[in-house]
Amino acid sequence: MPVASVGDAATATLSVDQSTIDQYAALTGDDNPLHLDAEYAADGMFGGPIAHGMLTAGVISAAMADLPGDVIYRSQELRFEAPVRPGDTVTATAEVTEALGGDQLAVETTAETATETVVTGDAVVLSIEHDA
Repeated sequence: MPVASVGDAATATLSVDQSTIDQYAALTGDDNPLHLDAEYAADGMFGGPIAHGMLTAGVISAAMADLPGDVIYRSQELRFEAPVRPGDTVTATAEVTEALGGDQLAVETTAETATETVVTGDAVVLSIEHDA
């Protein structure tokens, strides 16, 4: 399998509902009531429950996994621009923007719902050829 190179891009999509959020909370132990308690969240700054930011970041990771080669994270900077709510579908894109030398690549990452960009960021990854 070839390795990723400048210009390569991949996407991943996840439909988020309250069940998805509940499962993420159970998996990670993050039981913040802004994610899990609709009554509590209704009085908060978002006016209702929102998905965990790292759940959304996971969709970016899924896009990264669809780039050519074995892609391994070295670092990821995330900027949370807007909340993801139950009922949203998140589409994440990872685009290789620069070869950094060796097996390292710079990747621009974004996640969007149908109405807005929810996460932006930049990553450094290794892209290694997989010997079958």
